Amino acid sequence: MIISQTPLRLSLLGGGTDFREFFSKNGGAVLTLAIDKYIHVIVKDRFDDRIVINYSRKESTDSVDEIQHELVRESMKRVGVEKGVEITSLADIPSEGSGLGSSSAVTVGLLNALYGHRGIQVSAERLASEACEIEIDVLGKPLGLQDQHIAAFGNLCFIEFGKTPGPKVERLCLSESQKRCLLSHLLVFYTNTTRRAETILRDQRKDIPNKSRELSSLRDLAYEGRELLLSGRFDEIGSLIHKNWLIKRSLTALTSNAEIDRMYSQALSSGASGGKIAGAGGGGFMMLYCRPERHGDVRRSLSGHPELPVSLSRDGSKIIFNINR
Repeated sequence: MIISQTPLRLSLLGGGTDFREFFSKNGGAVLTLAIDKYIHVIVKDRFDDRIVINYSRKESTDSVDEIQHELVRESMKRVGVEKGVEITSLADIPSEGSGLGSSSAVTVGLLNALYGHRGIQVSAERLASEACEIEIDVLGKPLGLQDQHIAAFGNLCFIEFGKTPGPKVERLCLSESQKRCLLSHLLVFYTNTTRRAETILRDQRKDIPNKSRELSSLRDLAYEGRELLLSGRFDEIGSLIHKNWLIKRSLTALTSNAEIDRMYSQALSSGASGGKIAGAGGGGFMMLYCRPERHGDVRRSLSGHPELPVSLSRDGSKIIFNINR
């Protein structure tokens, strides 16, 4: 039996510039961090040749081609596992529509566990690259390349797209006290709604040719945020996240709604210096940047929205249990 653990993520700055349609011509960059909320994937041998998949539903089949969970199906094909396994996925939070990169974390975690089942150790680069191929090239999902890479690498990363053959992943060299300082400014709240990210992302992607200026500004904010973090200027990050959100809202009308705008306005009035909806927008979780001494005020203003405590996941996808017979 193999168990993989793969982190979810919070995108701080630059999200949306990781689409190939944009970065292939303009270059893209994101500042993103892996959080201590995980997708666990269990791969276990069966005594027969059947394939059993356990997630929000249960599948049992004799053929990989008959698997309806498309991420499982294509991951098994990629790795070459054809029969005699039971696969179970477990999420720390409801993964549908959370905005925390759960779909890509599932794909990365599946690949890692399936390779482990075959006794093959693969690099973070390979996990991320193959997850991108499965989700974007094979399944045609309207995704960028950020989520797969932060799930595979973990930690706090600055990722550049388009200037090298593959994304360039830089784990920012901050001290542990600096990382704690950054995390101490973050608050995450559930909006009490979920959404289908694909609908929002398809709308955003089709309009990329008309949004080059806005996306270039998002990319530049990621570079600016990197410099602020490396120079220890943590109090200035909130204003960049605020600018990022205002630009992100302009990309598509589906990014925000009246309830999200109300939440954000209340948070700013209570002491937050910036914030954004995690992921594509429209629902899921709202991340806020706020000086620690104002956390109580912000929490009171959003008392109707459950808080999600988060910390940094220093590792990307990894095998945490391995009994391979």
